[in-house]
Amino acid sequence: MIDQLIFILGGARSGKSRFAQRLATASGGRVAFIATATAGDEEMAERIRRHRAERPADWHTFEEPLRLAWAIQRAARVADVLLLDCLTLWLSNLLQAHERSATEIAPLSPELERRALGEIEQLLQAARALQPRQRLIVVSNEVGLGLVPLSPLGRGYRDLLGLVNQRLAQAAARAYLLVSGLPLDLKRLQADGLGLQAT
Repeated sequence: MIDQLIFILGGARSGKSRFAQRLATASGGRVAFIATATAGDEEMAERIRRHRAERPADWHTFEEPLRLAWAIQRAARVADVLLLDCLTLWLSNLLQAHERSATEIAPLSPELERRALGEIEQLLQAARALQPRQRLIVVSNEVGLGLVPLSPLGRGYRDLLGLVNQRLAQAAARAYLLVSGLPLDLKRLQADGLGLQAT
């Protein structure tokens, strides 16, 4: 378990990013925001602009769509709390960079799965290397609760993000699932015997 790591996940518009920002602000320390979003279209560009405007002016911002461990190492030099938002877009960026010829009918390659999980292990190593007083807050989407995607590519993406989320939740000292703006403390539920360990 990594004491410095806090993992937050939830569905779209569940309040996960707002909760993560509140945790970061409550720390009272210097905050670095690691953004993985890229402006692929005008709607996304507007969303990025809106998020930038909502962040406190004294937060350091690092925009890095792929190299998470590298971004964490850089941000750790200037901040006490690092907020990475989000793994969902990072995995999408990795898919686009890796599967340049991917179509909606093609499944994900085993090589991409190995690369993604390898990148997550590097992220965890970077989290372990943080100072004891530092915190890394990682945000991700829970996409496995909705409809089953129609395409093999969509199902592969959903499944791979599920594996990534499991790895982060297992490693984190604290993990929260946001539902309708309310945080469920997953580690407390597990400790209370209400959560069974997946095998």
